[in-house]
Amino acid sequence: SPHPNLKRTHAPTTYHTTMTVRRALVLLAATPLVAGFTTSVFRAKRSSQLRATPAMEGEALVKIGTRGSPLALAQAYETKKRLGEAFPELAPDDAVSVNVIKTTGDMVLDKALSELGGKGLFTKELDVALLNGDVDICVHSMKDVPTWLVPGTILPCNLPREDTRDAFISPKCDGVASLPDYAVIGSASLRRQAQLLAKNPTLKVVNFRGNVQTRLRKLDDGEVDATLLALAGLKRMDMEEFVTTVLSWDEMLPAVAQGAIGIQCREGDETALKYIMALNDEDTKICVDTERAFLAALDGNCRTPIAAQAHIEDGVLKFRGLIAAEDGTQLEETTREGSPKDGVSIGEDAGAELKKRAPHLVEALNQEVSGAKLEAPKVAA
Repeated sequence: SPHPNLKRTHAPTTYHTTMTVRRALVLLAATPLVAGFTTSVFRAKRSSQLRATPAMEGEALVKIGTRGSPLALAQAYETKKRLGEAFPELAPDDAVSVNVIKTTGDMVLDKALSELGGKGLFTKELDVALLNGDVDICVHSMKDVPTWLVPGTILPCNLPREDTRDAFISPKCDGVASLPDYAVIGSASLRRQAQLLAKNPTLKVVNFRGNVQTRLRKLDDGEVDATLLALAGLKRMDMEEFVTTVLSWDEMLPAVAQGAIGIQCREGDETALKYIMALNDEDTKICVDTERAFLAALDGNCRTPIAAQAHIEDGVLKFRGLIAAEDGTQLEETTREGSPKDGVSIGEDAGAELKKRAPHLVEALNQEVSGAKLEAPKVAA
């Protein structure tokens, strides 16, 4: 294994312990010598379905735009697979192409997301390609998508949601509670930083950018004592064996829309809309819209220590959200319950409560916001 120190010796039985060909290929992304052609290797080798050539792109009925990280590609090919299963005309391998588009967030890795502006870092270039007609749909990790959408585009579809929790990964400790004072944690997330420091203010949280494989390599090289990653991404890449423990919402409330995949298309493109709406998971869409409405009410972005989760239980929408100071010295939480049809209103109301309760925290967030006013997401009819 490229990361022997991170191999679990007491992994839960549900975790895979055999290195698959796919996992071996995505782990190549962490190797500098092959970083330049990892994407092409991943696309050529993962399976007979994971191929996209310029010739194929010209013939495709649906052109998917995506970032080029292993996780983004896994999500794009999951979308391609689901389209083929739902529509016979999209089942042939060349009917749906996958087109990699580099984004600002992918190209600038030496700065924290908060320093780069925190708004649309992983979507701007995809928006341009979509509006120009270079692609027909874009597949996103929903937690990367701003609460406002570029005019002329809509995001009406969410695939069924993965596990939303965070994974704690460390060769030294079993969990957050066992971290010693002054331990170094690698994370670019202010949300994770604030919640960690609220539990132990002696911890040192350092910027930790790059794809999943790069972060695991840095951890294995001893640059940090531990890191936190979204469990959903690890599961989608069949990399659960690296998980030390899965954190409950009480230990680490996840990011808004964590674990959700969103599909965006041009407004008025009825063909694209027909295809992607067949893939929409209504419960996921309701929960994601609720969380994003909460985020929009706080004008939040990647510079913001905000967390929120919604789930539907026995027909009731249950919501929990928080806003915090970056150093963890203040953390304000709120909860709500109500009808799923009122999800956006529930999220907006929860955000308004915290905005009133902690105006000084929200004021710091609003200093970054410029240009178009952030709005709650539109709910598909």
